[in-house]
Parts: sequence; C-alpha cells; structure tokens
Amino acid sequence: MIVLVAANSNALVHYLAGKYPGSIGWIMSPATKFFPPKEWLPYCVDNGVYSAWNNQEKWSEESFFSILDQCFLSRFKPRWIVVPDAIGDKELTLYQWNQYEHKLRCCYKTPLAFVAQDGMKLHDVPKSADLVFIGGTTKWKWRNAARFVAQFPRVHVGRVNWWDKLEYCERLDVESCDGSGFFREGDGERSQQLRDFIEGHRRSKEQPELMTK
Repeated sequence: MIVLVAANSNALVHYLAGKYPGSIGWIMSPATKFFPPKEWLPYCVDNGVYSAWNNQEKWSEESFFSILDQCFLSRFKPRWIVVPDAIGDKELTLYQWNQYEHKLRCCYKTPLAFVAQDGMKLHDVPKSADLVFIGGTTKWKWRNAARFVAQFPRVHVGRVNWWDKLEYCERLDVESCDGSGFFREGDGERSQQLRDFIEGHRRSKEQPELMTK
C-alpha cells in the first residue's frame, strides 16, 4: 500500500520515498500549494471537492483544471485523477462522472478514479472507472470500505490520518490511501506515526527474505 500525503516539501517525505520506494507519495489538490512533481514521488491529483465542502467554499472547476494543466506540463505525470464528485450525494456524484469523464480522458489520457459516496452499492460504480476512491462521510466510509475492496481490484481510501486507520487499510490490502493531516503540525505525533508505520511494515516484509539467505 502506498500512502499519499498532501503535497509538501517536508524532508521526511523525501527521506521515506528514497529509502522505501513505492511506500509514500503525494496527493496534489487545488487547495494545496503546487510543488513540481519529483521522479521519486508517485502522485495523483485530487479534485478539491472535499476541501471546498469542508471549508464551506464553492468548488472551483477552473482551479481543478489549472492544477491538472500544471501537472501535465511537468515531466512526471500522475498515476490517476479523481473525477469531480459531491460529498455524501450519490446521484450528483454519478452525474458529475458523466459530465467530466469524457473530457478528462480526452485531455489527459490518464486513469480516472470514481468516488464512492454514501448510499452507493457496488453496482453503482461505472464500469469505465479505473479505480474506486472510497469517499463519502466518515461513518459510511469505514462501514463500507471492505465491501468495495472485495469487489474491485484497485481501491483507494481517502482521509486516512491515524495509525489505526493505516493498519486497517493495510489489512484490507487497498492499493493506496491519502492523508492531509500527517504534517499539519510539522514533525509531530502524526508524522511520527506515519514514519513508524512505513518503516515497520517494510521491515516486516523484508525479514522473511533475510531469514532464507
């Protein structure tokens, strides 16, 4: 599992990315400062809908396409793009997918993530979605994540900011998760949790190989 943290220049992110390739990366968003993509940091592009909703602001389509253009003008391209959704709104999220999918595929030719919202069943996920992003309200997300992981080969879980949730996502065997809170307080408790999680899991995976030599 790769943990995608909000794009920032914290030294710990680059250290972990260099020492444990494929364990950590960035999640770009219109709400965060743009940092030029790095070769050693895989990344994806979020649509910024949740941040706007959480801050009671109007979502900006212009800002979304602006960060996409910046990313695609760079040397390194994102792993996938999160198609605009609507927090906790099944019908509007499906409508948004139909509105944006074709344009995003034509313009950027990159895998697209569909955001699963409250009230959605497995059959609501569009067949053309490349990846399922488990969003929605917090309670719904944690109650339903396992069902979607069991059904779809590529699943990402949003807003994972604590050790126990990282552990849960790892047990589910999701492809990736994201968290914007690990470095919100600098190098504090949550950034140390992230470091301990990545280093601990890498050591546990490497140990059986060392024992067989």
